Amino acid sequence: MKRFIKDLKKYKNYILYATKAELKTEVINSYLGWLWMILEPLAFMFIYMFIGAVVFKSNVEYYPIFVFIGLSAWNFFNKMVVVSVKLVSTNRDTVTKVYLPKFVLLLVKMGVNLFKMFVSFLLVILFMIFYKVPITWNVLWFFPIILTLIVFTFGVCTFILHFGVFAEDLSNLVNIALRMIFYLTGVFYDLSTRIHNVVYRTILLDLNPIANIIYNLRNVLIYKSGIVGMWTLIWFIVGVLISVLGIKTIYKYENTYVKVMK
Repeated sequence: MKRFIKDLKKYKNYILYATKAELKTEVINSYLGWLWMILEPLAFMFIYMFIGAVVFKSNVEYYPIFVFIGLSAWNFFNKMVVVSVKLVSTNRDTVTKVYLPKFVLLLVKMGVNLFKMFVSFLLVILFMIFYKVPITWNVLWFFPIILTLIVFTFGVCTFILHFGVFAEDLSNLVNIALRMIFYLTGVFYDLSTRIHNVVYRTILLDLNPIANIIYNLRNVLIYKSGIVGMWTLIWFIVGVLISVLGIKTIYKYENTYVKVMK
């Protein structure tokens, strides 16, 4: 980990510059520019609100905020995993010409998607004000929960990045897995009230880290509760462990990546 910290300090300016450059590139050819970062999550929120409220007739309190919180967290995880599969190959020119720790590419993408996620959560705050959601000190739990999401996502993506170099079909498997996880995560419905079987509830709500994170984000932001259970802490520890293993794996095999791509 000493090498990781050393490289992080060495390349921090590059990470910040590349993150800003990528954010500008995404909007430079768009008529609405930065506004898309607000319009996109809002559009999906209304779609899932319609599905939940009209099709499934959900009676969840503060349902628009409920959906928006789920989408904000899910989009961050989903986009990071999808982009990680071919991250090395899409940066072939950079990887083959100069040495750059491969996790740096991951941190740049993480910076971009973190910015988008926090824009979404700013909209969540505006919705909370509009709907006059009571605010308690429990909202401060938001920060450790989001940190858990970030650490866990980074850990998962290090391994996706690594195996994506060697398995071209991994992107297809990842897309299928993400689609299944999305519907089992309760982004637009409440898992805690729909699943009554204790075993199924444990599997879907506790052993699914993203579902657990979204569930607790909703609890602390709109339902005046603290973190329910110890699973957020467990998933934070798991995230740290897989991040360490993922970084070590990348360091061990990153010289092989160039050979595989040639």
